[in-house]
Amino acid sequence: MKRVLVLFGGVSSEYEVSLRSAKSVIDCIDRSLWEVLTVGITKDGQWFLYSGSSARIESGAWCTDTENLAPAILSPDRLVHGLTVFRTDGVENVPVDVVFPVLHGKNGEDGTMQGFLQLAGIPFVGCDTLSSAMSMDKAATNTMADHIHMPQAKWLCTNRWDYNGDSVAFRRECTEKLGYPLFVKPANAGSSVGISKVYSEAALDEAIRLAFEHDTKVVLEEGIDGYELECAVIGNETPEAPMVGEVMPCNDFYDYDAKYIAGDSALYIPARITPEAFRTVQEYAVRIYRTLGCSGLSRVDFFLRKSDGQVLFNEINTIPGFTSISMYSKMLVAAGIPYGEIVNRLLRLAMEKWS
Repeated sequence: MKRVLVLFGGVSSEYEVSLRSAKSVIDCIDRSLWEVLTVGITKDGQWFLYSGSSARIESGAWCTDTENLAPAILSPDRLVHGLTVFRTDGVENVPVDVVFPVLHGKNGEDGTMQGFLQLAGIPFVGCDTLSSAMSMDKAATNTMADHIHMPQAKWLCTNRWDYNGDSVAFRRECTEKLGYPLFVKPANAGSSVGISKVYSEAALDEAIRLAFEHDTKVVLEEGIDGYELECAVIGNETPEAPMVGEVMPCNDFYDYDAKYIAGDSALYIPARITPEAFRTVQEYAVRIYRTLGCSGLSRVDFFLRKSDGQVLFNEINTIPGFTSISMYSKMLVAAGIPYGEIVNRLLRLAMEKWS
């Protein structure tokens, strides 16, 4: 029987989201095919092999369950090919066949963990180091989308040093090129953390400085009056995008609260759009997925502009949420793939890619 290691938690603003996603993944792995190990990373970066219940992961109580914790690290030594566990009676090496990193945001989705796993020679679910890093960095992603002439919102980028050097000139450029409302985003963050919707130049500086609390680079995008669409992509060399969903946020935009807390956003699967727009979203999703070199899975987000029906690329998420209200799994289930089969298919794709 193959052994899968599920990684959760992490030093990230999306720590709590990871805990919810991890429970769903852990509970759906087929135990007749896989032996499951779980390793949690605390907010301050401590690693533990956790042998308790998945319910305590979701609640956040896992890290206080001392009877079921053992300090552990993933070893970069390819002869170990897995975990080094520090037990009271000595050190134990535990081989691992594949890792499922259920780590959202920085230090998990941005290529850092993927690079470590590639160094260790351990197969893992999802994109490789380069595609993870490019997909996480909104400026890099937008640059690649421009390169392949994929329609998207107008955008600008700055870093902390350039902005502090002449903030007045940059805000003027934003006003002239992007107009209002516009969105200010940390270049490397997820789940809408640190994002602001800005309606005037008077509020722009505060929004930019908020984004700088999460990253040294900031992306600004014109506000699009449109429908918010999401597309689930799965596969390696021949990816599929079988379903498009639509989100109607309960808040002013689909922020962290609307995604994970309020639970009042309306989700429509399939999206209430024309067949032509549906096909365009699917085509664009696969195109950007392949352009960025993605593998395993991603959720690709779009706008459908109300004024002219234009489909506009928004962003790509290489480790989308797997919570009970997450769109990625809901879309694939609606396309006829049971939730448990999604998880097992992703594990098989990982073994195929890295074996």
